Amino acid sequence: MAGSDSQGAPEELSLRQAIMEGVRQAFAPATGMLETVGGHVLLGLKAFAWLPRRPFRAGTYVEAMEYIGFGSLPIVLLVGLFTGMVTALQSVHVFRIFGFDHIVGGTTGVSIAAELGPVLTSLMLAGRVGAGIATELGTMRISEQIDALESMAVDPIQYLVLPRIVAGALMTPILVLLFFIIGMGGAYLVAVTQMGGDEGQFILNFKLMVDFVEVTKGLIKGCIFGFTVALIGCYYGYNASGGGRGVGIATTKAVVTSSVSVLVLDYFVTEVLLVIFPVGH
Repeated sequence: MAGSDSQGAPEELSLRQAIMEGVRQAFAPATGMLETVGGHVLLGLKAFAWLPRRPFRAGTYVEAMEYIGFGSLPIVLLVGLFTGMVTALQSVHVFRIFGFDHIVGGTTGVSIAAELGPVLTSLMLAGRVGAGIATELGTMRISEQIDALESMAVDPIQYLVLPRIVAGALMTPILVLLFFIIGMGGAYLVAVTQMGGDEGQFILNFKLMVDFVEVTKGLIKGCIFGFTVALIGCYYGYNASGGGRGVGIATTKAVVTSSVSVLVLDYFVTEVLLVIFPVGH
Protein backbone atom coordinates (compact mmCIF):
# COMPACT_ATOMS: atom_id res chain seq x y z
CA MET A 1 0.00 0.00 0.00
CA ALA A 2 2.79 2.39 0.92
CA GLY A 3 4.56 1.60 -2.35
CA SER A 4 1.46 2.35 -4.39
CA ASP A 5 0.95 5.71 -2.59
CA SER A 6 4.56 6.70 -3.28
CA GLN A 7 4.10 5.87 -6.96
CA GLY A 8 0.78 7.77 -7.18
CA ALA A 9 2.24 11.00 -5.80
CA PRO A 10 4.88 11.47 -8.53
CA GLU A 11 2.31 10.63 -11.20
CA GLU A 12 -0.09 13.24 -9.78
CA LEU A 13 2.74 15.79 -9.58
CA SER A 14 3.80 15.17 -13.16
CA LEU A 15 0.19 15.47 -14.34
CA ARG A 16 -0.14 18.81 -12.53
CA GLN A 17 3.11 20.02 -14.05
CA ALA A 18 1.94 19.00 -17.51
CA ILE A 19 -1.32 20.90 -17.07
CA MET A 20 0.46 24.00 -15.82
CA GLU A 21 2.92 23.84 -18.72
CA GLY A 22 0.05 23.51 -21.18
CA VAL A 23 -1.71 26.53 -19.67
CA ARG A 24 1.54 28.52 -19.77
CA GLN A 25 2.11 27.71 -23.43
CA ALA A 26 -1.51 28.52 -24.29
CA PHE A 27 -1.22 32.00 -22.78
CA ALA A 28 2.39 32.57 -23.90
CA PRO A 29 1.46 34.79 -26.91
CA ALA A 30 -0.72 37.03 -24.74
CA THR A 31 1.83 37.34 -21.95
CA GLY A 32 4.61 37.93 -24.48
CA MET A 33 2.63 40.73 -26.10
CA LEU A 34 1.95 42.33 -22.71
CA GLU A 35 5.63 42.14 -21.82
CA THR A 36 6.57 43.77 -25.13
CA VAL A 37 4.01 46.56 -24.75
CA GLY A 38 5.19 47.11 -21.18
CA GLY A 39 8.79 47.28 -22.38
CA HIS A 40 7.88 49.96 -24.94
CA VAL A 41 5.99 52.00 -22.35
CA LEU A 42 8.83 51.71 -19.85
CA LEU A 43 11.42 52.79 -22.43
CA GLY A 44 9.29 55.78 -23.42
CA LEU A 45 8.83 56.85 -19.78
CA LYS A 46 12.55 56.52 -19.09
CA ALA A 47 13.32 58.63 -22.15
CA PHE A 48 10.87 61.42 -21.29
CA ALA A 49 12.11 61.47 -17.70
CA TRP A 50 15.36 62.83 -19.17
CA LEU A 51 13.64 65.56 -21.20
CA PRO A 52 13.88 68.38 -18.61
CA ARG A 53 17.26 67.26 -17.29
CA ARG A 54 20.71 68.36 -18.35
CA PRO A 55 22.87 68.02 -20.33
CA PHE A 56 20.81 69.06 -23.33
CA ARG A 57 22.66 67.96 -26.46
CA ALA A 58 21.03 70.00 -29.22
CA GLY A 59 23.18 68.40 -31.89
CA THR A 60 21.66 64.96 -31.35
CA TYR A 61 18.15 66.37 -31.84
CA VAL A 62 19.10 68.24 -35.00
CA GLU A 63 20.78 65.15 -36.43
CA ALA A 64 17.74 62.99 -35.67
CA MET A 65 15.36 65.56 -37.19
CA GLU A 66 17.47 65.76 -40.33
CA TYR A 67 17.52 61.98 -40.68
CA ILE A 68 13.79 61.51 -40.07
CA GLY A 69 12.49 64.65 -41.76
CA PHE A 70 14.77 65.73 -44.60
CA GLY A 71 15.97 62.20 -45.35
CA SER A 72 12.41 60.92 -45.75
CA LEU A 73 11.22 63.85 -47.85
CA PRO A 74 11.77 62.37 -51.37
CA ILE A 75 9.90 59.13 -50.73
CA VAL A 76 7.08 60.89 -48.88
CA LEU A 77 6.58 63.45 -51.67
CA LEU A 78 6.67 60.75 -54.36
CA VAL A 79 4.11 58.60 -52.56
CA GLY A 80 1.98 61.67 -51.82
CA LEU A 81 1.93 62.77 -55.46
CA PHE A 82 0.79 59.42 -56.83
CA THR A 83 -1.62 58.83 -53.94
CA GLY A 84 -3.41 62.06 -54.82
CA MET A 85 -3.37 61.22 -58.51
CA VAL A 86 -4.77 57.71 -58.18
CA THR A 87 -7.37 58.78 -55.59
CA ALA A 88 -8.64 61.50 -57.90
CA LEU A 89 -8.59 59.15 -60.90
CA GLN A 90 -10.72 56.55 -59.12
CA SER A 91 -13.04 59.19 -57.66
CA VAL A 92 -13.73 60.86 -60.99
CA HIS A 93 -14.61 57.57 -62.69
CA VAL A 94 -16.94 56.51 -59.87
CA PHE A 95 -18.62 59.87 -59.19
CA ARG A 96 -19.29 60.56 -62.88
CA ILE A 97 -21.65 57.59 -62.91
CA PHE A 98 -23.91 59.48 -60.50
CA GLY A 99 -23.09 62.98 -61.75
CA PHE A 100 -21.15 63.96 -58.64
CA ASP A 101 -17.70 64.38 -60.14
CA HIS A 102 -17.69 68.02 -59.03
CA ILE A 103 -17.03 66.95 -55.40
CA VAL A 104 -13.79 65.14 -56.23
CA GLY A 105 -11.69 67.99 -54.84
CA GLY A 106 -13.43 67.85 -51.47
CA THR A 107 -13.56 64.09 -51.05
CA THR A 108 -9.96 63.64 -52.12
CA GLY A 109 -8.85 66.41 -49.77
CA VAL A 110 -10.65 64.91 -46.77
CA SER A 111 -9.33 61.40 -47.41
CA ILE A 112 -5.74 62.58 -47.81
CA ALA A 113 -5.80 65.08 -44.95
CA ALA A 114 -7.37 62.84 -42.31
CA GLU A 115 -6.42 59.29 -43.36
CA LEU A 116 -4.18 58.60 -46.32
CA GLY A 117 -1.65 61.32 -45.49
CA PRO A 118 -0.78 60.32 -41.91
CA VAL A 119 -1.11 56.57 -42.46
CA LEU A 120 0.93 56.28 -45.66
CA THR A 121 3.55 58.73 -44.40
CA SER A 122 3.95 56.71 -41.21
CA LEU A 123 4.18 53.43 -43.14
CA MET A 124 6.95 54.93 -45.27
CA LEU A 125 8.73 56.00 -42.09
CA ALA A 126 8.28 52.52 -40.63
CA GLY A 127 10.11 51.03 -43.58
CA ARG A 128 12.86 53.64 -43.65
CA VAL A 129 13.23 55.26 -40.24
CA GLY A 130 12.08 52.35 -38.08
CA ALA A 131 14.44 49.96 -39.82
CA GLY A 132 17.30 52.47 -39.78
CA ILE A 133 16.98 53.21 -36.07
CA ALA A 134 16.73 49.53 -35.15
CA THR A 135 19.77 48.67 -37.26
CA GLU A 136 21.84 51.54 -35.91
CA LEU A 137 21.08 50.93 -32.23
CA GLY A 138 21.28 47.16 -32.67
CA THR A 139 24.74 47.45 -34.17
CA MET A 140 25.79 49.71 -31.31
CA ARG A 141 24.44 47.18 -28.83
CA ILE A 142 26.22 44.12 -30.18
CA SER A 143 29.46 46.06 -30.72
CA GLU A 144 29.27 47.20 -27.07
CA GLN A 145 29.18 50.89 -27.96
CA ILE A 146 26.15 51.33 -25.70
CA ASP A 147 28.05 49.70 -22.85
CA ALA A 148 30.92 52.10 -23.55
CA LEU A 149 28.56 55.08 -23.22
CA GLU A 150 27.43 53.80 -19.82
CA SER A 151 31.05 53.38 -18.72
CA MET A 152 31.62 57.06 -19.60
CA ALA A 153 28.64 58.10 -17.44
CA VAL A 154 26.52 58.94 -20.51
CA ASP A 155 22.99 57.61 -20.24
CA PRO A 156 22.29 55.82 -23.55
CA ILE A 157 18.54 56.39 -23.29
CA GLN A 158 19.03 60.15 -23.03
CA TYR A 159 21.72 60.20 -25.71
CA LEU A 160 20.29 57.72 -28.23
CA VAL A 161 16.58 57.15 -27.61
CA LEU A 162 15.14 60.51 -26.53
CA PRO A 163 16.33 62.57 -29.56
CA ARG A 164 14.92 60.01 -31.97
CA ILE A 165 11.45 59.75 -30.47
CA VAL A 166 11.20 63.53 -30.09
CA ALA A 167 12.30 63.99 -33.70
CA GLY A 168 9.77 61.39 -34.83
CA ALA A 169 6.93 63.16 -33.03
CA LEU A 170 7.93 66.59 -34.38
CA MET A 171 8.93 65.83 -37.96
CA THR A 172 6.17 63.42 -38.96
CA PRO A 173 3.37 66.05 -38.85
CA ILE A 174 5.47 68.25 -41.14
CA LEU A 175 5.88 65.36 -43.57
CA VAL A 176 2.14 64.67 -43.36
CA LEU A 177 1.38 68.30 -44.26
CA LEU A 178 3.75 68.16 -47.24
CA PHE A 179 2.19 64.84 -48.28
CA PHE A 180 -1.22 66.56 -48.23
CA ILE A 181 -0.05 69.53 -50.28
CA ILE A 182 1.69 67.49 -52.98
CA GLY A 183 -1.16 64.97 -52.98
CA MET A 184 -3.73 67.67 -53.69
CA GLY A 185 -1.49 68.99 -56.45
CA GLY A 186 -1.52 65.54 -58.05
CA ALA A 187 -5.29 65.28 -57.60
CA TYR A 188 -5.77 68.63 -59.33
CA LEU A 189 -3.60 67.58 -62.28
CA VAL A 190 -5.64 64.41 -62.82
CA ALA A 191 -9.15 65.69 -62.06
CA VAL A 192 -8.92 69.04 -63.84
CA THR A 193 -6.10 68.82 -66.38
CA GLN A 194 -6.34 65.19 -67.44
CA MET A 195 -10.01 64.31 -66.85
CA GLY A 196 -11.44 67.71 -67.83
CA GLY A 197 -13.13 68.51 -64.55
CA ASP A 198 -14.32 71.99 -63.65
CA GLU A 199 -11.52 73.91 -61.92
CA GLY A 200 -13.87 76.21 -60.01
CA GLN A 201 -15.96 73.31 -58.67
CA PHE A 202 -12.82 71.42 -57.66
CA ILE A 203 -11.48 74.36 -55.65
CA LEU A 204 -14.87 75.36 -54.23
CA ASN A 205 -15.70 71.89 -52.90
CA PHE A 206 -12.19 71.55 -51.56
CA LYS A 207 -12.68 74.75 -49.54
CA LEU A 208 -16.12 73.64 -48.35
CA MET A 209 -15.15 70.13 -47.22
CA VAL A 210 -11.51 70.46 -46.13
CA ASP A 211 -11.26 72.80 -43.17
CA PHE A 212 -8.71 73.38 -40.43
CA VAL A 213 -10.18 70.57 -38.32
CA GLU A 214 -9.55 67.91 -40.96
CA VAL A 215 -5.96 69.01 -41.40
CA THR A 216 -5.50 69.12 -37.62
CA LYS A 217 -6.70 65.52 -37.33
CA GLY A 218 -4.03 64.43 -39.77
CA LEU A 219 -1.31 66.37 -37.94
CA ILE A 220 -2.31 64.86 -34.58
CA LYS A 221 -2.21 61.39 -36.09
CA GLY A 222 1.16 62.12 -37.64
CA CYS A 223 2.57 63.15 -34.26
CA ILE A 224 1.30 59.97 -32.57
CA PHE A 225 2.36 57.66 -35.39
CA GLY A 226 5.80 59.24 -35.73
CA PHE A 227 6.41 58.85 -32.01
CA THR A 228 5.27 55.22 -32.18
CA VAL A 229 7.48 54.32 -35.15
CA ALA A 230 10.57 55.88 -33.58
CA LEU A 231 9.90 54.30 -30.17
CA ILE A 232 9.45 50.82 -31.63
CA GLY A 233 12.63 51.14 -33.67
CA CYS A 234 14.54 52.28 -30.57
CA TYR A 235 13.11 49.47 -28.45
CA TYR A 236 14.08 46.63 -30.76
CA GLY A 237 17.45 48.13 -31.58
CA TYR A 238 18.30 48.91 -27.96
CA ASN A 239 17.42 45.36 -26.87
CA ALA A 240 19.04 43.53 -29.80
CA SER A 241 21.27 40.54 -29.08
CA GLY A 242 22.85 37.62 -30.88
CA GLY A 243 25.30 39.25 -33.27
CA GLY A 244 24.52 40.23 -36.84
CA ARG A 245 21.58 37.83 -37.06
CA GLY A 246 20.09 39.43 -33.96
CA VAL A 247 20.33 42.87 -35.57
CA GLY A 248 18.51 41.56 -38.64
CA ILE A 249 15.76 40.06 -36.49
CA ALA A 250 15.43 43.29 -34.51
CA THR A 251 15.14 45.30 -37.74
CA THR A 252 12.48 42.99 -39.14
CA LYS A 253 10.49 43.12 -35.90
CA ALA A 254 10.73 46.91 -35.83
CA VAL A 255 9.35 47.31 -39.35
CA VAL A 256 6.54 44.76 -38.92
CA THR A 257 5.52 45.92 -35.45
CA SER A 258 5.56 49.62 -36.31
CA SER A 259 3.57 49.07 -39.52
CA VAL A 260 0.90 47.04 -37.75
CA SER A 261 0.84 49.47 -34.82
CA VAL A 262 0.18 52.40 -37.14
CA LEU A 263 -2.82 50.66 -38.69
CA VAL A 264 -4.22 49.54 -35.34
CA LEU A 265 -3.68 52.92 -33.71
CA ASP A 266 -5.31 54.66 -36.68
CA TYR A 267 -8.67 53.12 -35.81
CA PHE A 268 -8.59 54.04 -32.13
CA VAL A 269 -7.14 57.51 -32.69
CA THR A 270 -9.81 58.16 -35.34
CA GLU A 271 -12.55 57.19 -32.88
CA VAL A 272 -11.16 59.58 -30.27
CA LEU A 273 -10.76 62.43 -32.76
CA LEU A 274 -14.32 61.97 -34.04
CA VAL A 275 -15.52 62.45 -30.47
CA ILE A 276 -13.33 65.51 -29.93
CA PHE A 277 -14.03 66.97 -33.39
CA PRO A 278 -17.53 65.76 -34.40
CA VAL A 279 -18.37 65.81 -38.09
CA GLY A 280 -20.40 68.88 -39.01
CA HIS A 281 -19.28 70.99 -36.04
